[in-house]
Amino acid sequence: MTFKFDSEIQAVLDEISKNSEEITLPKRGDWKALREMVNAIIEHTGTQAPSFSDVEIKTFNLTTKDDVEIELRWYTKKGSNPGSAVVYAHGGGMVCGNLDMYDPTVSHYVSLSGVPFLAVEYRLAPENSGTGLVEDTYAAITWLIEHASELGIESNRIAVMGDSAGGGIAAGVAILARDRETPLLKQILIYPMLDDRNLEPDMNIVPFASWTYDNNYTGWKALLGEDLAGDNVSSIAAPARNTNFEGLAPAYIEVGELDIFRDEDVDYAKKLWQSGISVELHVHPGAQHAFEQVARSAQVTQRSMSDRIRVLQSL
Repeated sequence: MTFKFDSEIQAVLDEISKNSEEITLPKRGDWKALREMVNAIIEHTGTQAPSFSDVEIKTFNLTTKDDVEIELRWYTKKGSNPGSAVVYAHGGGMVCGNLDMYDPTVSHYVSLSGVPFLAVEYRLAPENSGTGLVEDTYAAITWLIEHASELGIESNRIAVMGDSAGGGIAAGVAILARDRETPLLKQILIYPMLDDRNLEPDMNIVPFASWTYDNNYTGWKALLGEDLAGDNVSSIAAPARNTNFEGLAPAYIEVGELDIFRDEDVDYAKKLWQSGISVELHVHPGAQHAFEQVARSAQVTQRSMSDRIRVLQSL
């Protein structure tokens, strides 16, 4: 086997395995058990994150087109006003996560970059299915454009960003923004979850996968139901289904080589390039899904965060 974990990541994983009880993985298709497990992991990793006293948070409410209120959180760094902003969709496999769990992650980006973030409490699958998660997040883009002047930003300097499922949602938002002629400066996709057809295990990656193929089936099944991997899946819900990449916002895409999303993410970057869309692509050797949440001090994490902050500050 030629693949192996980055040595610093391996050391952290070895330490975790010594000090933790073995986790019972949810059965394929059991979204409730997956939600419980992943939420517990996100909450635990959040306790390891530093706090950021230079970040201020305000809460707003947005009424969706189906007349449901969802929460928006506006993060700003004290004394910083770059004029740009990011709408952020959290990760969680379409079925997990919330704003509270992602406070440390978003605050970290804002503290390091100085760029304000609007984080979206989009409604999760299966309670919200199909294109619903993307529509919730797109609504936050239009809300931010409408409130740009009072929040001190320029409406043509807004990017969308997300990790994992949130990265897939962000890619779907970029397609909607193009189709609805909504200005969008960039799409920042952190190991995005793009393709509902990615269900056949790559045995070279299986031993390293922190987000497994069974988890992937469960998340996509909760979102798409009987349409999963069929012919009726919208490219808004699963952006790898997209066939028209012209006019999309430039992209930053990042993924680990030991992530089951690697090939779909690289393929997405290739299709953007082939349509004349600028892409910065990073594939990190020896890194698994959500590697930076596990090995915060590893050099690969430091390189990754440096690139993300550089891109944010370029908006």
